[in-house]
Amino acid sequence: MRIIEQSHEILYFSENLLKDIELAARTCYKSEDKITKGSAENLVKLLIKNNHNAMIEFGDITVKLITNRGVTHELVRHRLCSFAQESTRYVKYGGDMEFIRPVWCSPKIIGDWEEGPLPELDINSNDSDFMHCCLGSQFDYQTLLDNGWHPQQAREVLPNSLKTEIVVKANVREWQHIFNLRCSKKAHPQIRSLMLKVLDEFYNKIPILFNNLYSKYI
Repeated sequence: MRIIEQSHEILYFSENLLKDIELAARTCYKSEDKITKGSAENLVKLLIKNNHNAMIEFGDITVKLITNRGVTHELVRHRLCSFAQESTRYVKYGGDMEFIRPVWCSPKIIGDWEEGPLPELDINSNDSDFMHCCLGSQFDYQTLLDNGWHPQQAREVLPNSLKTEIVVKANVREWQHIFNLRCSKKAHPQIRSLMLKVLDEFYNKIPILFNNLYSKYI
């Protein structure tokens, strides 16, 4: 088995995002003739100031997340998104099964591990128990496959810590909603750690759209 770090990758983030929002907003007032080189940023600032948030729905961003299935169970509750997720029905896992390191566990557990006694890693017993549980899940899954179960049947023994990949597409307004919920200190630590990193990259790309959230959570 392999224990890895959760991560993200931005797949689509248009360089014309502000211009797309501007064009939609100016359609309302037929003020397209006022579009200039720097007008998009100024208009978006005004939209945000006036809470005219319907217009920022015209900017889409797509992100690929590598995380655990517990996190994705929370993510897919956001209705105004499009999702494409790795399927445990059709993916047949083998001896290279991957699990996500819980953020409260030591980074020392990251790596490839085999069944049997684990090496001395100078980690606490809870971290060691987690590693043994992952190995046990892999063993149980493989046993069911060896006994003739199909992947969609053997998945019954797979844990929330199993690595999964999910592509999420949402408009800017929905991403702001996601960050407000999932970057809060009240959020689950695993999804909070992931979303804080996504928010940080969004902010660095287009600060104007995520400045308030960045100041609030990071």
